[in-house]
Amino acid sequence: MMGSIKGLERFDSPGKGRGLRVTRPFKVGELLFSCPAYSHVLSVKERGCYCEFCFTRTQHLARCGKCKKAFYCNVKCQKGDWAMHKLECSAMVAFGENWCPSEISRLVARILAKKKMQKERCVCEKMLLIGEMQSHTEDEDNEKREMTEADIARLHRFYSKHLDMPDHKELLTLFSQVGCNGFTIEDDELSHLGTAVYPDMALINHSCLPSVIVTYKGTSAEVRAVQDMKPGDEVLISYIDLLYPTDDRNNRLRESYYFLCDCQECKSKSKDKAKLKVRKQSDSIEPDVINNMVRYARKTIREFREFKHTKTPSELLEMCEQSLEEMGAVFDDSNVYMLHMMYQAMGICMYMQDLDGAIRYGEKLLKPYSHLYPPYSLNVSSVYLKLGRLYLGLERQSTCTSALKKAMAIMEVAHGKDHFYIEELRKMIAQK
Repeated sequence: MMGSIKGLERFDSPGKGRGLRVTRPFKVGELLFSCPAYSHVLSVKERGCYCEFCFTRTQHLARCGKCKKAFYCNVKCQKGDWAMHKLECSAMVAFGENWCPSEISRLVARILAKKKMQKERCVCEKMLLIGEMQSHTEDEDNEKREMTEADIARLHRFYSKHLDMPDHKELLTLFSQVGCNGFTIEDDELSHLGTAVYPDMALINHSCLPSVIVTYKGTSAEVRAVQDMKPGDEVLISYIDLLYPTDDRNNRLRESYYFLCDCQECKSKSKDKAKLKVRKQSDSIEPDVINNMVRYARKTIREFREFKHTKTPSELLEMCEQSLEEMGAVFDDSNVYMLHMMYQAMGICMYMQDLDGAIRYGEKLLKPYSHLYPPYSLNVSSVYLKLGRLYLGLERQSTCTSALKKAMAIMEVAHGKDHFYIEELRKMIAQK
């Protein structure tokens, strides 16, 4: 029997299908609801830094004695995770370096195991069952279908010993459901920690003018208001990065989620001119030149994404700098394509421990980010946070404190004032 979440109701959203709306007022920063994960998986890259079970970051993690790959806070977390970890433990030992399922394959394996163990409706399925999540198998193009087929092949190769596999059609549906409804769990700097599914949260529709934001406390997701909401208002999140102009946003939505957004921002395109700002001396340049530069920028961003895992940090930084020089002949520094490459360059400089370089790029992001992103954006707070920590490394105390306070002002709304990220920030500021 379908349950309920206090203050919320499921409804048919015009033009969107199923949705959630509030039945009472919510103020900015107020928690609408918290949802534990149906299933979650820690990214392989974060092993050794975070507990596989609860996603706690600590330096004193205990290693699994058999596979030596998984880490836990304590015996309690290890026992809590065993039903899921046993799907991978012996396989990682047997396959060694050849063990390479994708993150989505790992999550699907856990969902299949959970379904088999599950006796009753989970607490994260009060309004929507895991099997009722939307899939788009009929909308997938050949490239996407080939990727799914490869994931299914890896699922059979690495997990068949511990799982009774459903038929192929059911697997295609499940991979599509997870692809469209999975959530990326991120840390305070928006680094990818893992992936999870939250059935009740799959009811929340997209808008480029979101009314709520999703953050994480361990593996649980929390939904808080970023606008004052009145009864009847729909609960809306952004599925994508909102920095980019309308056409780019809708291309991403169409490719990943198979719909186009018709929110007020997409209809009015009110921020597109600011997002695609050109240099003052470029006003006389022909529109074709500007359009060609937009195409160049989009192509460069795609290529950078492809090269990210094959080129060295130095090569990637050179690619950023070269593209910034090319685009800078036409675009203003606040143009979103310039900002995209500056953000990448900042991350590479941080990785290479070039603190001055990272600060130089980060400081260029702040003003345009604050203008172009909606209020209480974690994209903005994460840059303040990174800069605060960089300033701390260079013993620039006053600028460090200022940046951390600005990050905290946003994060108190997005994460809640009692979140451990906020507690850590308060301690850092108090020590200054």
